[in-house]
Amino acid sequence: MYYSSILPDIIRLADEASEKVLHIYQSDFKVNYKEDQSPITAADMASHDIIVKGLRRISRDIPILSEEGAQASWEERKHWRRFWLIDPIDGTKDFTQRTGEFTVNIAMIEDGEPVLGVVTAPALKEAFWGIKGEGAHMRDRTGRTHRIRVAEPRESLRVVASKNHLNDETRAFIDTLGPHEMVQAGSSLKLCRIAEGHADIYPRMGPTCEWDTAAAHAVLLAAGGKVQTLDGEPLTYGKEDVLNPFFIAAGNWYF
Repeated sequence: MYYSSILPDIIRLADEASEKVLHIYQSDFKVNYKEDQSPITAADMASHDIIVKGLRRISRDIPILSEEGAQASWEERKHWRRFWLIDPIDGTKDFTQRTGEFTVNIAMIEDGEPVLGVVTAPALKEAFWGIKGEGAHMRDRTGRTHRIRVAEPRESLRVVASKNHLNDETRAFIDTLGPHEMVQAGSSLKLCRIAEGHADIYPRMGPTCEWDTAAAHAVLLAAGGKVQTLDGEPLTYGKEDVLNPFFIAAGNWYF
C-alpha cells in the first residue's frame, strides 16, 4: 500500500475525531469504569465510532483493532498481515483530570511493525504523523506544519516519564542514566516529545497495550528513533497478548 496517498485522509479523520472529543471534554461529561476499573467516557466511544467508520471508507478490506471495539479472537488476528490499530483516546485519566495531555491515535501495522501513525492532542491543538522511510511531521497550535527529527545525544539527558505510572523500577533505571532532567508528559505524547527533539529517552517499566503505543511509535520511527524491549528487540505488534513488554524509546544513538 502506498501510505503517503492515504495519509491526508487519516489526518483529517483524526482531526474529526479530535473535534468531537474536545467538544465532550469541554462539557460536563460522566466517567464510567470498565471491568478492569480503567475509566471510559462518551468521548472514547464517539472517537472510536468516527475513526472506525472513516477507516472502513478509506480501506474497506483492512481489519481494525481498537481498544474500545469488540476484540477479534487470536485465531482470526494471527492471520492479519496488515491491520489498523487505534486508541480512540490514550490517556483517559489525563482526560478525566483535565490535564489536556490525552491523544487520539491511529496506526497501520504491517508484519508486526508500525509503518504509519497519526497522533493528535485535541486540547493542546497539536498533531504528529509519520510514515516509515518518509519522515515525520508536526502541526503546532498555530496550524503550522514542520518536519521533526529526534535530537542528537546530549551530556544531560531529558528523560520523559509518566506522571501517573512512575514506579520504582522505572526510577531505578533512570538513576543509571547519569546526569538528566525530567520532562513530564502524558499519554502517547511521551513518544512524540522524543520524535520532535524535546526529550531524549522514555523508559516504560509498567503495563501498556499495543494500541497505547503504536501510532506514536510509528511517528518516532519516522523521526529517526527506536522503541526496543529490555532484551534489545524491536517492540512489535499483532501478538496473541496485546500487552506490551517493558520497553525503552529513544533516538538511535541510545541503542
